[in-house]
Amino acid sequence: MENTKMEPTNSPQEKIESIAPKQDLTITQEMARFMDEGGVFMWIILFIWITGCVVSLERIKSLFKFDMDGTSLMSYIKKCVLTNEVNTAIQECSTSKSLLAQVLRSGLKRANQEKEQIKDALEASMLEAIPHIEKRLDYLALIANVSTLLGLLGTIYGLIQSFAAVASADPASKAELLALGISKAMNTTAFGLISAISIMVIHSLLTTKAEKMVADLEHFSVKLVDLLSSRQPQKVKDVA
Repeated sequence: MENTKMEPTNSPQEKIESIAPKQDLTITQEMARFMDEGGVFMWIILFIWITGCVVSLERIKSLFKFDMDGTSLMSYIKKCVLTNEVNTAIQECSTSKSLLAQVLRSGLKRANQEKEQIKDALEASMLEAIPHIEKRLDYLALIANVSTLLGLLGTIYGLIQSFAAVASADPASKAELLALGISKAMNTTAFGLISAISIMVIHSLLTTKAEKMVADLEHFSVKLVDLLSSRQPQKVKDVA
């Protein structure tokens, strides 16, 4: 009797394993694949996004260092002025790192001069302080816009490559290849929007903070002018 070889058959367990999906990738692996599929524009957007985050952190740190409770400071200065202790108020402002304290200090040092001279000193000090508040905020708006545009440019570039690739492909697989190419090309748009939205939110918050600080400078400067104009002239020492 002739022996016949039987074709090896997969066990039920092996069939299940072959049908079952592969093990889920980790978050790091998913991100790496996401970046790789998007092409070189993904890395450009990432670099711009990191730059925006660094600028944002620097601005957050600086604005909170330069800011302070203006109402409390003004109350203390008013108390000192009304008790003819202007030098004490000047010394208190000198020890503070806030821009408001430095502006008010310039006005206090001219407490015995004319109203217009006090106003001139405060305005000159404000002109020096405001650029420190608004510094590099415009860069964040630029980064958000560039991230969006680079995302769109990356998608267009990916679509061009996808259409070029399917032009010579098998007609039966053209639709599948085109869909896959478009899916990968959209990665840059998604990543560009993620970068732009996050930076725009931070820019909006920092701009609001900066506007509040500038408004405080103007508000309390006017209050100081009125306060010093109504006091009796006293000798004010030049406190460095």
